[in-house]
Amino acid sequence: MILYTIMPEHLIFPVDAAVYEKRKMVYYEGIPFLVQAVETGEYEIVQNLSTNPFHFLNAKYAPGARFPASLATS
Repeated sequence: MILYTIMPEHLIFPVDAAVYEKRKMVYYEGIPFLVQAVETGEYEIVQNLSTNPFHFLNAKYAPGARFPASLATS
């Protein structure tokens, strides 16, 4: 079977479902992100889902960056 898609392989064939259940999409400063909650009450950015290339140049929107969960909107 051949899949022609732009989706990354790890989203189509997840290794462990428990890992992906922790992730959700939120908006932070109007930009969509795939995040996962950490034990400090913050969100850690997993993937930047923006279509604006300038959002990828800002280090505070990079994967691994954290921001308070209270600032996120769904």
